[in-house]
Amino acid sequence: MMVGVLRLVFHIPHARSLKDKRSVVRKFRDRIRAKYDVSIAEVEAQDLHQKAVFGVAVVSADAAVCDSVLEQVAKSAELQEEAVLTDRSTELIPVGDELYGDE
Repeated sequence: MMVGVLRLVFHIPHARSLKDKRSVVRKFRDRIRAKYDVSIAEVEAQDLHQKAVFGVAVVSADAAVCDSVLEQVAKSAELQEEAVLTDRSTELIPVGDELYGDE
């Protein structure tokens, strides 16, 4: 089993309050969750008006599937109109028997 994790960092230039930020965060989170069937949450900087950090996770039997789904999510993040993607990082984590090879 493979777990793919994507970290996305956004700058939200027009957010003047946490209420403005929450609107952008909620819209992006709900759209990504519905379109890609992944787990997504705001994981850092909840108290900052113009910064949002998301963690996105997907589980699959195949690393290529995890990588493909996370790449699609990242491309959607780049196209986000209300926020600017400033950083992204991806990690694929083997869980279970893949750690020890086939026996």
